[in-house]
Amino acid sequence: MKPAPKVSQGAFLIPYLIALVLEGIPIFYIELAIGQRLRRGSIGVWTAISPYLGGAPQGAAALSAGSAGKPVERQMLAQLREGPHGHEHDAPPSVQGPHVGWRGTSSRRPWGRQGAGVGCWVSGALWPGSGGGAECRLSAGLGCLTVSFLVSLYYNTVLTWVLWYLLNSFQYPLPWSSCPLDLNRTGFEAECQASSTVSYFWYRQTLNITADISDNGSIQWRLLACLAASWAVVYLCVIRGIESTGKAIYFTALFPYLVLTIFLIRGLTLPGAVKGLIYLFTPDVQVLQNPRVWLDAATQIFFSLSLALGGHIAFASYNPPRNNCEKDTVTIALVNSMTSLYASIAVFSVLGFKAANDHGRCLDRNALHLINEFDFPDQSISRGDYAAVLAHLNATQPERVARLPLEACRLEDFLDKSASGTGLAFIVFTEAILHMPGAPGWAVLFFSMLFTLGLSSMFGNMESIITPLLDMGVTHRFFPKEALTGLVCLLCFLLAICFTLQSGNYWLEVFDSYAAPLNLIIFAFLEVVGVTYVYGMHRFGDDIAGMTGRRPGLFWRVTWKVVSPLLLLSIFVAYVAVLAWTPLSYRAWDTQYARFPSRQEKSYPGWVQATCVLLCFLPSLWVPAVALGQLLAKRRWKQDTWQDRCPKLQDRGAS
Repeated sequence: MKPAPKVSQGAFLIPYLIALVLEGIPIFYIELAIGQRLRRGSIGVWTAISPYLGGAPQGAAALSAGSAGKPVERQMLAQLREGPHGHEHDAPPSVQGPHVGWRGTSSRRPWGRQGAGVGCWVSGALWPGSGGGAECRLSAGLGCLTVSFLVSLYYNTVLTWVLWYLLNSFQYPLPWSSCPLDLNRTGFEAECQASSTVSYFWYRQTLNITADISDNGSIQWRLLACLAASWAVVYLCVIRGIESTGKAIYFTALFPYLVLTIFLIRGLTLPGAVKGLIYLFTPDVQVLQNPRVWLDAATQIFFSLSLALGGHIAFASYNPPRNNCEKDTVTIALVNSMTSLYASIAVFSVLGFKAANDHGRCLDRNALHLINEFDFPDQSISRGDYAAVLAHLNATQPERVARLPLEACRLEDFLDKSASGTGLAFIVFTEAILHMPGAPGWAVLFFSMLFTLGLSSMFGNMESIITPLLDMGVTHRFFPKEALTGLVCLLCFLLAICFTLQSGNYWLEVFDSYAAPLNLIIFAFLEVVGVTYVYGMHRFGDDIAGMTGRRPGLFWRVTWKVVSPLLLLSIFVAYVAVLAWTPLSYRAWDTQYARFPSRQEKSYPGWVQATCVLLCFLPSLWVPAVALGQLLAKRRWKQDTWQDRCPKLQDRGAS
């Protein structure tokens, strides 16, 4: 659920495409190629390249489900191709053959639960008898669990909100279409009248949000019930592993395409849709002069392609050894971008319709002020005539016009007000749906699409939790996997209750903003450097030639060796600088704020800032932790070997 950048979308496309070519596609190619060549998951791949890199994928693999906003087709390609996640013995015969969209798994080398993991076997081969295999496997599992567990806590909370809105969509009129009556039943709620109906339903009737993150408030029981229902649905879908998720994924992956197409057809027929599309594709050159736009584009590419998350390596390990992974890289990247563009057209056509409606109502309010001030006949100033009438009055009676509380009604301003993140789904788009004929039906379609998208992402997220637990052997082999899955879902549900507090939305923003971006940059840099300089460019080129029939071209070699590492290093430095120079703050919904309904900018308390910093670096800490563990294991092995030899030497000397 990465928030969309708050800049002109046309301007954002330019740096985004540049980042896609120089950063996204080259890293994507590395992940597909190295996974297909070594035929292991991310843990085994990077530990095989170097035991000291064993911590990189462990932190990254668990982040794969945190990209709640990932495009629809990427979920479909990934989920339909998804194999048994290394546990081939868990998959039923019906799914052990070729998967939809995949080329088969018969030659796939299992990298799962059979004794020590493959990556740990590499460590054991380096230092036999050191016990490094078990330690490596434990580090890998803990690394996966750390981020994946945190992501699952807050990500399923978003599904909770979606489910709440979906249930409320089965009524007419929609509950966010009008303000409720106050306690005296003599008027409407003041908070609703001061803001808007959709904002009031979101902040007060759904979240019942507090005015400060330090004020936890009470549990919202309606959200708690929806949270329990969401976790119950997730559990039922993943209870049998790939056997159950494989059946559900056909619907959860294809249904969003159908809904997007319906919204696109309807959106293009709405008034103002063309204005929204013009706004989407018109770049603002001045915006490109802002370095933050380029930084946002460079980081957004990680969420768009799910880079440095470990999932692509695992999926590629199911490919036949001679599969053309270069062709897959370019094809999937283009399909991903085209689907993102397809979804953007559908969204901005509806947002253009909303902006046109808001612009028209703004003109109506100003026209009413002019009619009342100058005693014009009712409805004598139409929207089309307003500009001419205002210009005439400004020329003849500027003093009287200056005293009127006229608003600046510019269509571009209303297009610029499109929110990001949860605000786009629960405020902007819900308000746009209100103005569409048959609003409840459109609301049901929209929130059903969001729920299926989130549900398909949770499938992979839960596998990234269950699989390390099985690999580490935390349960007896006779302990059923269904019971372990149930225990994990129950624990996640209990810990996620904190997000149903009145301050839960603030904490979800903390997790969403600081848990993934910086770690993804670090993991991607380690991937490129690990393959290019540790594994070796010449060796990697030989591997690609063996798989595709030709060595990588000049473009790939230059980007892997020079462009991508320097770009990632620059992004890392810039991102850390932005974090250091930008105050850690949040926007609070406070009815006592002087500029309400604008959200008040507040600084995080010290203890919350410490939490933000911890989330920024916690997954990455597994890299030095695993490296340190390998060094200690190697030293211990040398000491044990020397101690074993010393008695033999003493015995020889005595004899």
